[in-house]
Amino acid sequence: MNEGDVIEVLRHGFVATLLVAGPPLLAALVTGVAVSFLQALTQIQEVTLSYVPKIVVTMVVVMLSLPLGFAALRSYTEEIAQMIVGL
Repeated sequence: MNEGDVIEVLRHGFVATLLVAGPPLLAALVTGVAVSFLQALTQIQEVTLSYVPKIVVTMVVVMLSLPLGFAALRSYTEEIAQMIVGL
């Protein structure tokens, strides 16, 4: 295994991480900004109003993006297993 292989494994690991964690994090970010904007417009400063929608939207997005995440992790695991067998 040379440096190029190690860099390739790390790059694929970062891509898999982004595919698994990206959609829920992006959904939480967008929801948080939208709720903050709504709170600024209406001047309602309820604490639970900022947490509950983010939790609900994040859980829904996690459930919807599970097939994509599992496919990315499976592909990455198979790649690593093939590299181990090749050693």
